[in-house]
Amino acid sequence: MKLGIKGIRRGSATATVALTTGALIAGGAFASTAQAAAPKAPYFAKARAAAPKAPSIVAKGGFVMNNGTGKTLFTKAADTRRSTGSTTKIMTARVVLAQKGLNLDSKVTIQKAYSDYIVSKGASSARLIVGDKVTVRQLLYGLMLPSGCDAAYALADKFGSGKTRSARVKSFIGKMNSTAKTLGLKNTHFDSFDGIGNGSNYSTPRDLTKLASSAMKYSTFRTVVKTKSTKQKVTTKSGGYRYMSWTNTNKLLGTYSGAIGVKTGSGPASKYCLVFAATRKGKTVIGTVLTSSSETNRTSDAKKLMDYGFKK
Repeated sequence: MKLGIKGIRRGSATATVALTTGALIAGGAFASTAQAAAPKAPYFAKARAAAPKAPSIVAKGGFVMNNGTGKTLFTKAADTRRSTGSTTKIMTARVVLAQKGLNLDSKVTIQKAYSDYIVSKGASSARLIVGDKVTVRQLLYGLMLPSGCDAAYALADKFGSGKTRSARVKSFIGKMNSTAKTLGLKNTHFDSFDGIGNGSNYSTPRDLTKLASSAMKYSTFRTVVKTKSTKQKVTTKSGGYRYMSWTNTNKLLGTYSGAIGVKTGSGPASKYCLVFAATRKGKTVIGTVLTSSSETNRTSDAKKLMDYGFKK
């Protein structure tokens, strides 16, 4: 019996040693695993450091979104109402393109009232000549490239309703506001067809971006706003023809890879504005900067925001 007990004790001691040794080996294995895992920490730290930093822009307001998903990528005072300058003309074009049965090749005779308006306002001009017959398509180029307020007037007169020019223009501006409401632009209001406002022409970076996104669904709009320059043949009053040459005021075209639009704006109240869009590798980012301090800065702001948007 004693021998059995001693045997058992010896076996227990051996088992204890074995267990202890096993624990040490296991502990060493876990330690080795922990040591092997340790280098991963810097990797994750590096990954976190690689996240793009939101840029600083001069403009008082800015907004960028993924045009495909609608996801917001950047905001700065994105819902603060500001004067929009000629970015208003995006809505002018949007209203025209939404007309039922629109014939882009129908002709509009240029009236003296349009040129008189340009002179009285000191406004940007497509240099339309009284008596010329210009197509609606051509007026859209004159509207969006040189930012012609005379082209905007002609389109408002053409597509508004009423017996007098004043009534038609008022009707057209009404269509601009009803379209804004339909699109859910809660911080937008128009009191002019071209951005030369009368005190209550305003929008926000977010709203203008949504408006531009809506307008870009029209193929004609996309074609026009990505055009750097164009020469258009128009019919003169005498039945002959002349060529009108227009250059886009949007400096992003040709200087920023993938730029596809959209519209510049400027004025005493609005300062310098830009609604912009670009496509790279199937991804389109679209956005707006309002109230930048110069033409150079609005372009720089837009480039920063698009660079950031493509990294997000």
